[in-house]
Parts: sequence; C-alpha cells; structure tokens
Amino acid sequence: MRILPQDHAALDLVGRGAAVLIDRAVAWANVNSGSDHAEGLQATLERLETEAARLPAETERVPTQGFSTVADDGSLMPQARADALKITARPEAPIQVVLTGHYDTVYPADSAFQRVASRPDGALNGPGIADMKGGISVMLGALEAFETHPERERVGWTVLLSPDEEIGSPASAPLLAGLGARGHIGMTYEPALADGTLAGARKGSGNFHLVVSGKAAHAGRAFDEGSNAVAGAALVAAALHALNGQREGVTVNVARISGGGALNVVADNAVVRFNVRVPDLAAADWITAAIAEIASQPPFKGLTLELHGGFTRPPKPMDAAQTALFEAVRETGALLGQTIAWSPSGGVCEGNNLHAAGLPNIDTLGVRGGLIHSTQEFAWPDSFIERAQLSLLMLCKIASGEIDAEHLKRLRLETM
Repeated sequence: MRILPQDHAALDLVGRGAAVLIDRAVAWANVNSGSDHAEGLQATLERLETEAARLPAETERVPTQGFSTVADDGSLMPQARADALKITARPEAPIQVVLTGHYDTVYPADSAFQRVASRPDGALNGPGIADMKGGISVMLGALEAFETHPERERVGWTVLLSPDEEIGSPASAPLLAGLGARGHIGMTYEPALADGTLAGARKGSGNFHLVVSGKAAHAGRAFDEGSNAVAGAALVAAALHALNGQREGVTVNVARISGGGALNVVADNAVVRFNVRVPDLAAADWITAAIAEIASQPPFKGLTLELHGGFTRPPKPMDAAQTALFEAVRETGALLGQTIAWSPSGGVCEGNNLHAAGLPNIDTLGVRGGLIHSTQEFAWPDSFIERAQLSLLMLCKIASGEIDAEHLKRLRLETM
C-alpha cells in the first residue's frame, strides 16, 4: 500500500481546509444540543444541512421512531426525537461505506457549559467539541475531498447523523441496523483518545428500569396495611448489585432509585434504574436471565415488579473482520506518519449497533481529545486535519481495493 499521486491531491485539499474544519465545529459546539433540548437539536440540524449541501450528494431528514421512558412514578411516557440527517452518494456503487455520527450532546439546555474557549496549552475546551461535533466536521471534510478523487465512482457512501446517541440511540437504532446490514465498512466519529488511540473491542450495554409497586398506607395508624415500595426497591437494588463479581467482565451499576413521598406515608411506588455491561453475547444472556429471575420474585408480600428496558448496544468483540480492518487502518495511518493503536473499551457507541447488524467498523475516527461528558471536554486543533486525512486515505484505499471491503464484510458475516 502506498500513497498515489491522486491520493496526494485529495490529501492536499484537506490540508488547506484546516480553518474550515475547526471553525464550523466551534460554531456547532456553541449551539447547545443536549439530547432533550428540542430547540437546540433543531438549530444544529439546520446548520448541518447547510454544510451537507456542499457535498455532491442527496440530503434528507429521516424521521426517527418513537419510544417510551419510565417516569419516576413508574408510568410510561411516550417520547419523540428530532429527525436524523441522511446524506447519500452513489447508492448503486459496488462498495458501500456507512459513516455515522450524532449531533446531540450530554449537556442540558441550562448547563453552564455553553461555549468553546481556547486553553492556555492551545486545546479547544467546549461542549461537544470532541464528542462529537469535531468528529462530524472531520467526516464531512474527508468526504468533500474524496469527491475529487478519480476512483470515487467505485464507492458509494451514506452518512447518518442521529439526535439520540447519548441516550442509547432508542430512536435511531432501526436506521443504524438497516444501514449496517447493507454496508461493507463502517466509519464512526467518536473521539479518539488524546494520543490518537482507537477503541478496539467494546462491551455491550443495557439500560433497565424496574418498577416496584406496593400499597400506600398511613405510616402511623395503618403501617401494617401498606407495602413499602421504596424498601422493596432497596432490597432489589442490593440483589442486583450482588451480581457483580459472579461472571468475569460483567458489571451492574445501580444508578438511581426514585419514588415515595411524604414521610408519614408508606410508599406505594419506586423505580430502580440500572445499567449493565457485558463482554460478549454469552455474558449478555447470563445477565439477562439473572435480572429476569430477580424481577420475578418480589422481595416481600404485597409488592409487584415490572421490568422495562434491555440491551441498547450489543457487544462488539475483536472478531476476524474487526482485526483485519484495524490492521488495514494501521497500515493506512503509517502512510501518513500516524501511529495507529487501539485498546479495549467499556464504553459503547453506534459502532456496537453497526457491528451487530453485520458491519465491520472503526468507531473512533473523530478528533483527538478527552474528558468528554464533563466541563473539561477538549479537542486538539491539529487533530482535525490529521484525522480528516486518515479518513480520506481510508476511503481512497477502499476505492482502490487495497482495503478489501467485500472480504471484510464476508468475514463479519461468517461470525454472525
């Protein structure tokens, strides 16, 4: 594998666009688009549409599916999300690349963290600058340059920018699954670590809500007539926590218990909210069965338990297809003088969904940065060009066949 003259021309085009890549990411990050901030999501979607219009591709808003969340009183609340943005070029081409990202962030509308600033060391500090508005800018920059490459016609590509990744993709999951099934290679733009390390194997993740229903009563004059849901929730939470350490790599995090009310009333409702992480599908089956058993046995008389939720991100192991793809990316990076390494991650992202649908993918092709999901989130400005050129050269090598997309897809399907 080597950099060809036509590759150099496209790489030079990216290199001349550093200011555009950075400035638009900063502008996007200065618009709050927390997962529950409908107005901010709409404003960001409009800005992304404007940038997508620069590409020779079809752009469309795609509705996301509705879903329900569990309120603190145990009732189900219907939810709707903003549209996803889909950008498509050459859907009839023999090789199809799926590029995904999300335009929501973890910062609510009333967060004090609203603007991007430069740190004394030169890093950009701002909400979503790394996770992942910087990544989206890198993605679009790579595609714009690739569209000048003479071998582009062999490769079609589809971009999906979703509004709900930070809450587990409940609304966009079917869109990810459909694209993953049809594509050959996936490229997702979560941030790399500050030193450029990529995420390799990823655990799977599930979010669960266990509703505990009891019977209200006066805490003084009729205590024995009630069934305390909060007390039951505490016992259930303890049983869930006790699952930790029983199987390697499996964790159960009881994140929150809500419910109850006045101190003189026996609580008649509570909700236990918890997250699980698993290394593989066998572990997912084990923890699912263990949770179901706990949910089937109220801890004392007068209570009922109702389980909601499940796995939103299946495990993403380093199977044969993933290993081969990472090696190809390592070789591609070396051509650019970039050292590509990867390590396992307990975190999850859209790459989990794409892999489960049959798509080998690299999911940390965004900017180098760190401290995401905090007010210290940062990205290194010089990584915008670096990472855009890596994505561009990957696309060039997919087009030339030096990265054999069809072979990688076959390897993935063989392990499903």
